[in-house]
Amino acid sequence: MKRSFPGGTEGQDQLKHLCLLFRSNVLRIAVVALYCVAAGAGAMTQDQLSVTSPLPYCPILTPDDRIIVFAPHPDDESLGCGGIIQQAVAMKLPVRIVWLTYGDNNEWSFFLYRRHIVVMPEAVRLMGEVRHQEALAAAKILGVDSHQLAFLGYPDFGTLTIWYRHWGNRPPFESMLTKVTKVPYRDAYRPDAPYTGENILRDIEANLREFKPTKVFVSHPSDRNVDHQALYVFTRVALWDLESRIHPEVYPYLVHFAHWPLPRGLQPRRPTLPPTSLGTPIDWGIVPLSKQQIHVKESALRAHRSQVESSGKYLLSFVRANELFGDFPPVVVPAVPAEDQLPAGRLQRSPQLQEQLTEEEQASFIGIEQVHTWRDADDLVVAVRLSKPLGGAVSASIFAFGYRDNWPFEQMPKLRINIGELRHEVLDQTRKLPPDTVKFRRQNRELTLRIPLKAMGDPQHVLTCVHTYLGEDPLDWAEWRILELNTPP
Repeated sequence: MKRSFPGGTEGQDQLKHLCLLFRSNVLRIAVVALYCVAAGAGAMTQDQLSVTSPLPYCPILTPDDRIIVFAPHPDDESLGCGGIIQQAVAMKLPVRIVWLTYGDNNEWSFFLYRRHIVVMPEAVRLMGEVRHQEALAAAKILGVDSHQLAFLGYPDFGTLTIWYRHWGNRPPFESMLTKVTKVPYRDAYRPDAPYTGENILRDIEANLREFKPTKVFVSHPSDRNVDHQALYVFTRVALWDLESRIHPEVYPYLVHFAHWPLPRGLQPRRPTLPPTSLGTPIDWGIVPLSKQQIHVKESALRAHRSQVESSGKYLLSFVRANELFGDFPPVVVPAVPAEDQLPAGRLQRSPQLQEQLTEEEQASFIGIEQVHTWRDADDLVVAVRLSKPLGGAVSASIFAFGYRDNWPFEQMPKLRINIGELRHEVLDQTRKLPPDTVKFRRQNRELTLRIPLKAMGDPQHVLTCVHTYLGEDPLDWAEWRILELNTPP
Protein backbone atom coordinates (compact mmCIF):
# COMPACT_ATOMS: atom_id res chain seq x y z
CA MET A 1 0.00 0.00 0.00
CA LYS A 2 1.30 3.49 -0.87
CA ARG A 3 1.69 5.81 2.05
CA SER A 4 1.44 9.54 1.57
CA PHE A 5 4.58 11.59 1.07
CA PRO A 6 5.47 14.12 3.79
CA GLY A 7 3.61 17.32 3.02
CA GLY A 8 0.49 15.56 1.72
CA THR A 9 -0.74 14.82 -1.76
CA GLU A 10 -0.21 18.39 -2.95
CA GLY A 11 3.46 18.29 -1.98
CA GLN A 12 3.78 14.89 -3.62
CA ASP A 13 2.36 16.18 -6.89
CA GLN A 14 4.58 19.27 -6.77
CA LEU A 15 7.68 17.15 -6.32
CA LYS A 16 6.75 14.82 -9.15
CA HIS A 17 6.07 17.79 -11.40
CA LEU A 18 9.42 19.41 -10.54
CA CYS A 19 11.27 16.14 -11.19
CA LEU A 20 9.68 15.75 -14.60
CA LEU A 21 10.54 19.32 -15.55
CA PHE A 22 14.27 18.68 -15.27
CA ARG A 23 16.06 16.85 -18.06
CA SER A 24 19.19 16.61 -15.90
CA ASN A 25 19.09 13.55 -13.69
CA VAL A 26 21.31 15.28 -11.13
CA LEU A 27 18.87 18.16 -10.81
CA ARG A 28 16.03 15.71 -10.29
CA ILE A 29 18.07 14.00 -7.59
CA ALA A 30 18.71 17.36 -5.93
CA VAL A 31 15.01 18.16 -5.88
CA VAL A 32 14.10 14.79 -4.37
CA ALA A 33 16.92 14.79 -1.84
CA LEU A 34 16.40 18.35 -0.69
CA TYR A 35 12.67 17.77 -0.40
CA CYS A 36 13.36 14.73 1.77
CA VAL A 37 15.54 16.83 4.07
CA ALA A 38 12.97 19.61 4.27
CA ALA A 39 10.28 17.08 5.10
CA GLY A 40 12.25 15.55 7.94
CA ALA A 41 14.64 13.29 6.02
CA GLY A 42 13.17 10.20 7.53
CA ALA A 43 9.52 9.79 6.71
CA MET A 44 9.90 8.70 3.10
CA THR A 45 9.64 4.94 2.57
CA GLN A 46 10.72 2.76 -0.33
CA ASP A 47 7.24 2.31 -1.77
CA GLN A 48 6.77 6.09 -1.73
CA LEU A 49 9.94 6.53 -3.76
CA SER A 50 8.32 4.83 -6.73
CA VAL A 51 5.47 7.37 -6.61
CA THR A 52 7.39 10.55 -6.00
CA SER A 53 10.55 10.08 -8.06
CA PRO A 54 10.88 9.18 -11.74
CA LEU A 55 14.63 8.58 -11.32
CA PRO A 56 15.50 5.55 -13.44
CA TYR A 57 18.16 4.04 -11.22
CA CYS A 58 16.52 3.87 -7.77
CA PRO A 59 16.78 0.39 -6.27
CA ILE A 60 13.17 -0.18 -5.23
CA LEU A 61 13.09 -3.24 -2.96
CA THR A 62 10.28 -5.75 -3.50
CA PRO A 63 9.15 -8.72 -1.37
CA ASP A 64 10.81 -11.17 -3.80
CA ASP A 65 14.25 -9.53 -3.76
CA ARG A 66 17.51 -11.15 -2.72
CA ILE A 67 20.21 -8.56 -1.95
CA ILE A 68 23.96 -9.09 -2.28
CA VAL A 69 26.46 -6.36 -1.38
CA PHE A 70 30.02 -6.63 -2.70
CA ALA A 71 32.42 -4.49 -0.67
CA PRO A 72 36.11 -3.97 -1.54
CA HIS A 73 37.15 -3.50 2.11
CA PRO A 74 35.59 -3.75 5.56
CA ASP A 75 33.69 -0.43 6.06
CA ASP A 76 32.60 -0.01 2.41
CA GLU A 77 29.43 -2.01 3.07
CA SER A 78 28.41 0.54 5.72
CA LEU A 79 29.59 3.60 3.78
CA GLY A 80 27.75 2.84 0.55
CA CYS A 81 24.92 0.51 1.57
CA GLY A 82 24.33 0.77 5.32
CA GLY A 83 20.84 2.15 4.73
CA ILE A 84 19.73 -0.15 1.91
CA ILE A 85 20.93 -3.17 3.96
CA GLN A 86 18.72 -2.07 6.87
CA GLN A 87 15.74 -1.60 4.59
CA ALA A 88 16.22 -5.09 3.13
CA VAL A 89 16.53 -6.61 6.62
CA ALA A 90 13.38 -4.78 7.75
CA MET A 91 11.53 -6.34 4.83
CA LYS A 92 12.91 -9.77 5.86
CA LEU A 93 14.72 -10.13 2.53
CA PRO A 94 17.72 -12.45 2.21
CA VAL A 95 20.93 -10.38 2.41
CA ARG A 96 24.54 -11.42 1.84
CA ILE A 97 27.66 -9.25 2.19
CA VAL A 98 30.88 -10.28 0.43
CA TRP A 99 34.20 -8.51 1.11
CA LEU A 100 36.94 -8.70 -1.54
CA THR A 101 39.82 -7.99 0.90
CA TYR A 102 40.50 -7.85 4.62
CA GLY A 103 41.72 -4.24 4.27
CA ASP A 104 45.20 -5.19 5.47
CA ASN A 105 47.20 -2.58 3.55
CA ASN A 106 46.24 0.61 5.40
CA GLU A 107 49.43 1.51 7.28
CA TRP A 108 48.22 4.96 8.36
CA SER A 109 45.06 3.73 10.05
CA PHE A 110 47.00 0.89 11.66
CA PHE A 111 49.61 3.34 12.97
CA LEU A 112 46.94 5.47 14.64
CA TYR A 113 45.11 2.41 15.94
CA ARG A 114 48.15 0.56 17.32
CA ARG A 115 50.17 3.71 18.14
CA HIS A 116 53.17 2.22 16.37
CA ILE A 117 54.19 1.37 12.81
CA VAL A 118 52.70 -1.90 11.51
CA VAL A 119 54.86 -3.27 8.68
CA MET A 120 55.90 -6.81 9.61
CA PRO A 121 53.91 -9.32 7.52
CA GLU A 122 52.46 -11.22 10.48
CA ALA A 123 51.45 -7.97 12.23
CA VAL A 124 49.79 -6.75 9.03
CA ARG A 125 47.80 -9.99 8.78
CA LEU A 126 46.72 -9.55 12.40
CA MET A 127 45.43 -6.09 11.51
CA GLY A 128 43.49 -7.74 8.68
CA GLU A 129 41.85 -9.89 11.35
CA VAL A 130 41.04 -6.74 13.35
CA ARG A 131 39.21 -5.33 10.34
CA HIS A 132 37.46 -8.67 9.87
CA GLN A 133 36.15 -8.50 13.44
CA GLU A 134 35.05 -4.90 12.91
CA ALA A 135 33.11 -5.96 9.81
CA LEU A 136 31.37 -8.72 11.79
CA ALA A 137 30.35 -6.17 14.43
CA ALA A 138 29.08 -3.69 11.81
CA ALA A 139 27.06 -6.39 10.01
CA LYS A 140 25.45 -7.39 13.32
CA ILE A 141 24.41 -3.78 13.93
CA LEU A 142 22.91 -3.66 10.42
CA GLY A 143 20.99 -6.87 11.15
CA VAL A 144 22.76 -9.35 8.85
CA ASP A 145 23.36 -12.88 10.18
CA SER A 146 26.96 -14.04 10.33
CA HIS A 147 26.24 -17.04 8.06
CA GLN A 148 25.43 -14.59 5.24
CA LEU A 149 28.88 -12.96 5.35
CA ALA A 150 31.84 -13.96 3.17
CA PHE A 151 35.43 -12.65 3.26
CA LEU A 152 37.36 -13.54 0.11
CA GLY A 153 40.74 -12.40 1.47
CA TYR A 154 42.43 -11.12 -1.70
CA PRO A 155 45.26 -8.57 -1.39
CA ASP A 156 44.31 -5.07 -0.33
CA PHE A 157 45.66 -2.60 -2.91
CA GLY A 158 46.59 -5.48 -5.23
CA THR A 159 43.41 -6.62 -6.94
CA LEU A 160 43.60 -4.20 -9.89
CA THR A 161 47.15 -5.35 -10.58
CA ILE A 162 45.82 -8.92 -10.56
CA TRP A 163 43.13 -7.82 -13.03
CA TYR A 164 45.78 -6.34 -15.31
CA ARG A 165 48.35 -9.14 -15.41
CA HIS A 166 47.82 -12.22 -13.23
CA TRP A 167 45.67 -14.60 -15.28
CA GLY A 168 46.19 -18.05 -16.75
CA ASN A 169 49.79 -19.22 -16.56
CA ARG A 170 51.03 -15.98 -14.97
CA PRO A 171 52.40 -16.40 -11.40
CA PRO A 172 50.21 -15.26 -8.49
CA PHE A 173 50.49 -11.69 -7.23
CA GLU A 174 52.59 -11.12 -4.10
CA SER A 175 51.00 -8.77 -1.57
CA MET A 176 53.11 -5.73 -0.74
CA LEU A 177 52.84 -5.91 3.07
CA THR A 178 51.67 -9.42 3.93
CA LYS A 179 54.29 -10.91 1.55
CA VAL A 180 52.04 -13.80 0.58
CA THR A 181 50.76 -15.05 -2.77
CA LYS A 182 47.58 -16.74 -1.56
CA VAL A 183 44.73 -16.05 0.86
CA PRO A 184 46.38 -16.28 4.33
CA TYR A 185 43.25 -16.12 6.52
CA ARG A 186 41.80 -19.34 7.98
CA ASP A 187 38.34 -17.75 8.29
CA ALA A 188 38.28 -16.65 4.64
CA TYR A 189 35.80 -17.96 2.09
CA ARG A 190 38.48 -20.14 0.46
CA PRO A 191 41.77 -20.17 2.39
CA ASP A 192 44.98 -20.63 0.36
CA ALA A 193 43.36 -19.53 -2.91
CA PRO A 194 46.23 -18.19 -5.07
CA TYR A 195 46.20 -14.48 -5.85
CA THR A 196 45.17 -14.77 -9.51
CA GLY A 197 42.38 -13.31 -11.58
CA GLU A 198 40.60 -16.59 -12.19
CA ASN A 199 40.44 -17.28 -8.44
CA ILE A 200 38.87 -13.89 -7.68
CA LEU A 201 36.40 -14.48 -10.50
CA ARG A 202 35.67 -18.02 -9.26
CA ASP A 203 34.83 -16.81 -5.74
CA ILE A 204 32.61 -13.95 -6.90
CA GLU A 205 30.76 -16.29 -9.24
CA ALA A 206 30.35 -18.90 -6.50
CA ASN A 207 28.67 -16.37 -4.23
CA LEU A 208 26.40 -15.19 -7.02
CA ARG A 209 25.53 -18.75 -7.99
CA GLU A 210 24.85 -19.85 -4.39
CA PHE A 211 22.82 -16.80 -3.39
CA LYS A 212 21.00 -16.03 -6.67
CA PRO A 213 20.56 -12.29 -6.02
CA THR A 214 17.97 -10.13 -7.74
CA LYS A 215 19.87 -6.93 -6.88
CA VAL A 216 23.65 -6.53 -6.74
CA PHE A 217 25.31 -3.59 -4.99
CA VAL A 218 28.96 -3.12 -5.90
CA SER A 219 31.70 -0.48 -5.95
CA HIS A 220 31.64 2.17 -8.68
CA PRO A 221 33.86 2.25 -11.80
CA SER A 222 34.57 5.97 -11.15
CA ASP A 223 35.93 5.26 -7.68
CA ARG A 224 39.52 6.46 -7.22
CA ASN A 225 40.50 3.42 -5.15
CA VAL A 226 42.04 0.62 -7.22
CA ASP A 227 40.31 -2.21 -5.32
CA HIS A 228 36.95 -0.51 -5.88
CA GLN A 229 37.62 -0.35 -9.62
CA ALA A 230 38.77 -3.97 -9.68
CA LEU A 231 35.72 -5.30 -7.84
CA TYR A 232 33.42 -3.58 -10.34
CA VAL A 233 35.07 -5.11 -13.43
CA PHE A 234 35.44 -8.57 -11.84
CA THR A 235 31.76 -8.49 -10.90
CA ARG A 236 30.73 -7.48 -14.41
CA VAL A 237 32.61 -10.44 -15.89
CA ALA A 238 31.12 -12.79 -13.30
CA LEU A 239 27.61 -11.64 -14.19
CA TRP A 240 28.28 -12.19 -17.89
CA ASP A 241 29.49 -15.71 -17.09
CA LEU A 242 26.26 -16.42 -15.20
CA GLU A 243 23.93 -14.65 -17.61
CA SER A 244 22.04 -17.86 -18.43
CA ARG A 245 21.26 -18.41 -14.72
CA ILE A 246 20.67 -15.03 -13.07
CA HIS A 247 19.74 -11.53 -14.28
CA PRO A 248 20.09 -9.22 -11.27
CA GLU A 249 19.92 -5.44 -11.40
CA VAL A 250 23.28 -3.83 -10.64
CA TYR A 251 23.65 -0.72 -8.45
CA PRO A 252 27.18 0.69 -8.06
CA TYR A 253 27.92 2.99 -5.09
CA LEU A 254 30.67 5.62 -4.97
CA VAL A 255 33.07 6.08 -2.04
CA HIS A 256 36.42 7.58 -3.14
CA PHE A 257 36.21 10.66 -5.36
CA ALA A 258 38.13 13.94 -5.34
CA HIS A 259 36.64 16.58 -3.01
CA TRP A 260 33.48 14.59 -2.43
CA PRO A 261 31.25 14.45 -0.48
CA LEU A 262 31.38 17.98 0.92
CA PRO A 263 31.31 19.36 3.50
CA ARG A 264 33.26 16.80 5.49
CA GLY A 265 31.97 15.45 8.78
CA LEU A 266 28.71 14.15 10.18
CA GLN A 267 25.81 15.81 8.30
CA PRO A 268 22.78 13.56 8.91
CA ARG A 269 20.22 16.02 7.51
CA ARG A 270 22.19 16.89 4.40
CA PRO A 271 21.54 14.97 1.13
CA THR A 272 24.21 13.05 -0.73
CA LEU A 273 24.40 14.34 -4.30
CA PRO A 274 26.64 13.07 -7.13
CA PRO A 275 29.95 14.79 -7.91
CA THR A 276 29.29 17.57 -10.40
CA SER A 277 31.67 16.09 -12.98
CA LEU A 278 29.78 12.77 -12.94
CA GLY A 279 26.37 14.30 -13.42
CA THR A 280 25.74 13.88 -17.13
CA PRO A 281 26.92 10.43 -18.25
CA ILE A 282 25.55 8.44 -15.30
CA ASP A 283 21.99 7.48 -14.41
CA TRP A 284 21.79 8.27 -10.69
CA GLY A 285 19.14 7.31 -8.17
CA ILE A 286 18.73 7.90 -4.45
CA VAL A 287 17.39 5.90 -1.54
CA PRO A 288 16.13 8.15 1.31
CA LEU A 289 16.87 6.98 4.85
CA SER A 290 14.79 7.39 7.98
CA LYS A 291 16.24 9.03 11.09
CA GLN A 292 16.55 5.60 12.70
CA GLN A 293 18.33 4.18 9.64
CA ILE A 294 20.74 7.11 9.64
CA HIS A 295 21.47 6.51 13.33
CA VAL A 296 22.06 2.78 12.83
CA LYS A 297 24.26 3.44 9.79
CA GLU A 298 26.42 5.72 11.91
CA SER A 299 26.67 3.06 14.62
CA ALA A 300 27.69 0.43 12.06
CA LEU A 301 30.29 2.73 10.61
CA ARG A 302 31.73 3.50 14.06
CA ALA A 303 32.11 -0.26 14.59
CA HIS A 304 34.99 0.03 12.08
CA ARG A 305 36.98 1.60 14.86
CA SER A 306 40.43 1.34 13.28
CA GLN A 307 39.24 3.34 10.27
CA VAL A 308 37.09 5.90 12.09
CA GLU A 309 39.99 6.76 14.41
CA SER A 310 42.18 7.65 11.43
CA SER A 311 39.65 9.05 8.94
CA GLY A 312 36.49 9.70 10.94
CA LYS A 313 35.66 13.11 9.49
CA TYR A 314 35.75 11.73 5.96
CA LEU A 315 33.94 8.47 6.70
CA LEU A 316 31.16 10.13 8.68
CA SER A 317 30.48 12.33 5.62
CA PHE A 318 28.56 9.33 4.25
CA VAL A 319 26.06 9.35 7.10
CA ARG A 320 23.45 11.50 5.36
CA ALA A 321 19.79 11.65 4.48
CA ASN A 322 20.04 9.28 1.51
CA GLU A 323 22.28 6.81 -0.30
CA LEU A 324 23.31 7.21 -3.91
CA PHE A 325 23.60 4.62 -6.67
CA GLY A 326 24.34 4.89 -10.39
CA ASP A 327 26.29 3.52 -13.33
CA PHE A 328 27.46 4.38 -16.81
CA PRO A 329 25.23 2.91 -19.52
CA PRO A 330 26.99 0.44 -21.83
CA VAL A 331 28.19 1.95 -25.10
CA VAL A 332 26.77 0.24 -28.17
CA VAL A 333 29.65 0.63 -30.59
CA PRO A 334 28.38 1.99 -33.92
CA ALA A 335 29.63 1.43 -37.42
CA VAL A 336 31.96 4.13 -38.72
CA PRO A 337 29.87 7.29 -39.26
CA ALA A 338 29.75 9.72 -42.15
CA GLU A 339 32.61 12.22 -42.27
CA ASP A 340 30.50 15.07 -40.94
CA GLN A 341 29.35 13.16 -37.85
CA LEU A 342 31.03 12.47 -34.56
CA PRO A 343 31.17 8.81 -33.63
CA ALA A 344 28.18 7.90 -31.48
CA GLY A 345 30.24 5.71 -29.17
CA ARG A 346 31.55 8.66 -27.20
CA LEU A 347 32.73 7.94 -23.66
CA GLN A 348 32.28 10.94 -21.41
CA ARG A 349 34.71 11.17 -18.54
CA SER A 350 35.19 13.00 -15.26
CA PRO A 351 38.01 15.57 -15.24
CA GLN A 352 40.98 15.13 -12.95
CA LEU A 353 41.28 17.94 -10.40
CA GLN A 354 44.80 19.19 -11.00
CA GLU A 355 45.12 20.89 -7.60
CA GLN A 356 45.73 17.41 -6.16
CA LEU A 357 48.97 17.11 -8.12
CA THR A 358 52.48 18.18 -7.21
CA GLU A 359 54.03 21.19 -8.98
CA GLU A 360 56.02 18.85 -11.23
CA GLU A 361 52.89 16.88 -12.09
CA GLN A 362 50.91 20.04 -12.81
CA ALA A 363 53.62 21.32 -15.15
CA SER A 364 53.62 17.98 -16.99
CA PHE A 365 49.90 17.34 -16.78
CA ILE A 366 48.28 15.88 -19.86
CA GLY A 367 44.58 15.24 -19.43
CA ILE A 368 42.12 13.07 -21.33
CA GLU A 369 39.54 15.34 -22.91
CA GLN A 370 37.50 12.88 -24.93
CA VAL A 371 37.38 9.22 -25.88
CA HIS A 372 35.20 7.76 -28.58
CA THR A 373 34.98 4.39 -30.22
CA TRP A 374 33.47 2.89 -33.31
CA ARG A 375 33.76 -0.26 -35.34
CA ASP A 376 35.21 -0.32 -38.82
CA ALA A 377 34.84 -3.76 -40.40
CA ASP A 378 36.92 -6.10 -38.20
CA ASP A 379 38.59 -3.36 -36.15
CA LEU A 380 37.61 -1.52 -33.00
CA VAL A 381 38.72 2.10 -33.42
CA VAL A 382 39.56 4.05 -30.26
CA ALA A 383 40.14 7.80 -30.65
CA VAL A 384 41.56 9.72 -27.70
CA ARG A 385 41.86 13.49 -27.52
CA LEU A 386 44.41 14.76 -24.99
CA SER A 387 44.75 18.25 -23.55
CA LYS A 388 48.17 18.55 -25.25
CA PRO A 389 50.55 16.28 -27.16
CA LEU A 390 52.44 13.57 -25.31
CA GLY A 391 55.97 14.58 -24.46
CA GLY A 392 58.84 14.00 -22.06
CA ALA A 393 58.12 11.40 -19.40
CA VAL A 394 54.33 11.49 -19.96
CA SER A 395 52.75 8.44 -21.57
CA ALA A 396 49.25 7.12 -22.21
CA SER A 397 47.81 3.63 -21.88
CA ILE A 398 44.68 2.23 -23.48
CA PHE A 399 43.30 -1.01 -22.01
CA ALA A 400 41.01 -3.36 -23.96
CA PHE A 401 39.84 -6.58 -22.31
CA GLY A 402 37.48 -8.62 -24.46
CA TYR A 403 34.78 -11.03 -23.30
CA ARG A 404 32.88 -13.75 -25.14
CA ASP A 405 30.47 -16.21 -23.61
CA ASN A 406 31.91 -19.36 -25.18
CA TRP A 407 35.51 -18.88 -24.05
CA PRO A 408 37.01 -18.76 -20.51
CA PHE A 409 37.80 -15.18 -19.61
CA GLU A 410 41.23 -16.06 -18.20
CA GLN A 411 42.21 -17.23 -21.70
CA MET A 412 40.97 -14.09 -23.46
CA PRO A 413 43.59 -11.49 -24.51
CA LYS A 414 44.01 -8.59 -22.09
CA LEU A 415 45.55 -5.81 -24.12
CA ARG A 416 47.39 -2.76 -22.89
CA ILE A 417 48.70 -0.32 -25.50
CA ASN A 418 51.37 1.98 -24.04
CA ILE A 419 52.07 5.16 -26.02
CA GLY A 420 55.09 7.36 -25.42
CA GLU A 421 56.42 10.46 -27.11
CA LEU A 422 58.06 8.53 -29.95
CA ARG A 423 56.79 4.93 -29.99
CA HIS A 424 54.16 2.54 -28.74
CA GLU A 425 54.11 -1.04 -27.44
CA VAL A 426 51.37 -3.66 -27.24
CA LEU A 427 51.14 -6.03 -24.28
CA ASP A 428 48.89 -8.99 -23.49
CA GLN A 429 49.21 -8.92 -19.70
CA THR A 430 53.05 -8.77 -19.52
CA ARG A 431 53.75 -10.51 -22.84
CA LYS A 432 54.94 -8.17 -25.58
CA LEU A 433 53.15 -8.44 -28.91
CA PRO A 434 54.44 -7.06 -32.23
CA PRO A 435 53.83 -3.28 -32.30
CA ASP A 436 51.90 -3.61 -35.57
CA THR A 437 49.30 -5.79 -33.80
CA VAL A 438 47.54 -2.46 -33.28
CA LYS A 439 47.60 0.17 -36.00
CA PHE A 440 48.38 3.53 -34.44
CA ARG A 441 48.18 7.11 -35.70
CA ARG A 442 49.27 10.21 -33.83
CA GLN A 443 48.21 13.70 -34.93
CA ASN A 444 49.16 16.49 -32.54
CA ARG A 445 47.06 15.71 -29.42
CA GLU A 446 44.86 13.10 -31.14
CA LEU A 447 45.63 9.39 -30.75
CA THR A 448 43.80 6.88 -32.93
CA LEU A 449 44.15 3.13 -32.52
CA ARG A 450 42.72 0.41 -34.71
CA ILE A 451 42.56 -2.77 -32.63
CA PRO A 452 41.68 -5.92 -34.60
CA LEU A 453 38.77 -7.75 -33.00
CA LYS A 454 40.73 -10.95 -33.55
CA ALA A 455 43.53 -9.60 -31.33
CA MET A 456 40.95 -9.24 -28.52
CA GLY A 457 39.53 -12.75 -29.04
CA ASP A 458 36.56 -11.71 -31.22
CA PRO A 459 34.66 -10.38 -28.20
CA GLN A 460 31.00 -9.57 -27.64
CA HIS A 461 31.83 -7.09 -24.87
CA VAL A 462 34.96 -5.03 -24.25
CA LEU A 463 36.00 -3.47 -20.96
CA THR A 464 38.14 -0.43 -21.71
CA CYS A 465 39.76 2.52 -19.98
CA VAL A 466 42.42 5.15 -20.74
CA HIS A 467 45.17 6.52 -18.47
CA THR A 468 47.93 9.10 -18.70
CA TYR A 469 51.08 8.76 -16.57
CA LEU A 470 54.10 10.79 -15.51
CA GLY A 471 56.65 8.02 -15.33
CA GLU A 472 54.86 5.41 -13.20
CA ASP A 473 52.59 7.94 -11.45
CA PRO A 474 49.02 8.35 -12.77
CA LEU A 475 47.97 11.78 -14.02
CA ASP A 476 44.48 11.37 -15.51
CA TRP A 477 42.14 8.56 -16.42
CA ALA A 478 38.89 7.75 -18.14
CA GLU A 479 36.93 5.17 -16.18
CA TRP A 480 36.36 1.54 -17.12
CA ARG A 481 33.47 1.41 -19.59
CA ILE A 482 31.58 -1.43 -21.23
CA LEU A 483 31.50 -1.55 -25.04
CA GLU A 484 28.83 -3.71 -26.67
CA LEU A 485 30.03 -5.11 -30.01
CA ASN A 486 27.38 -7.75 -30.73
CA THR A 487 30.07 -9.75 -32.52
CA PRO A 488 28.89 -13.19 -33.62
CA PRO A 489 30.88 -16.03 -32.00
